[in-house]
Amino acid sequence: MAQRSTFWSTLTEPLVRQNPVTLQILGICSALAVTTSLATALTMSASLTAVLTLAAGLISVIRNHIPGTIRLIVQIVIIASLVIVIDQILQAYFAEISRALSVYVGLITTNCLVLGRTEAYATHNPPGRSMVDALGNGLGYSLVLLVIGGVRELFGKGELMGQQVLPLVEQGGWFTPLSLMLLPPAAFFLLGLLVWAIRTVQPEQAEAPEHSPPLAREGEE
Repeated sequence: MAQRSTFWSTLTEPLVRQNPVTLQILGICSALAVTTSLATALTMSASLTAVLTLAAGLISVIRNHIPGTIRLIVQIVIIASLVIVIDQILQAYFAEISRALSVYVGLITTNCLVLGRTEAYATHNPPGRSMVDALGNGLGYSLVLLVIGGVRELFGKGELMGQQVLPLVEQGGWFTPLSLMLLPPAAFFLLGLLVWAIRTVQPEQAEAPEHSPPLAREGEE
């Protein structure tokens, strides 16, 4: 029972409380680049989660046999091999989405979230726990991308997953698409608002101030 509880907390903690994007600010490049639509955000999320989970399991299995001097090289080779497989699958079965994602699938190899979890967790823990941790972090990353991608597509096009949701003015409706939502700065501001909202609800996530304001002298109030 205790082990099941540990696995459950390892899986669920990265969703909000220890979210790798909003708390640790990892993997934000793809959060800004591929969230113009919910479909691309979903595909990127699934790809990274699959790569992260499989890589964590493989690296954990061989962790005691990897020389320390080439540890990072071995991790990158394993991650890159999995990324190539995922990229080929996307090109074969989801060609349109693969073109929309462009080079960002390949950049999963150097995503700081993937390298960070394999280095910090998978190299020090058994395979089962490492894969659960990787899956939890992948789902936490996916949650942020899906929220931002959904908001940007909804207000930028009036659609979700390519299906019209808000009636457009040009079609006799009331909604005028906000083209700004499809530009990279919109993703940056949405991510900032999401971080602010989460840290407002959970103030323990906010960093302590680096400098304290000077104390007022007597008579200067």
